[in-house]
Amino acid sequence: MKKNIGSADKIIRLLLAVAGIGIYFTDTVTGIWGFVVLIVGLVLVLTALINSCPIWAAFGVNTSSSKS
Repeated sequence: MKKNIGSADKIIRLLLAVAGIGIYFTDTVTGIWGFVVLIVGLVLVLTALINSCPIWAAFGVNTSSSKS
């Protein structure tokens, strides 16, 4: 998979994921919206860890400084 996530993008994704997962586990957001926030947080963590985002790829966005 082609890397298309830069370091700033990765940090922002991880911070948003921690916030989303945190508000889920503190029961700030419950029900279906809580589940949605949890899933989005997990997806953000996954995309940050693999340095690739399929949505960015679909729109041709590349925040990575590398050419790989």
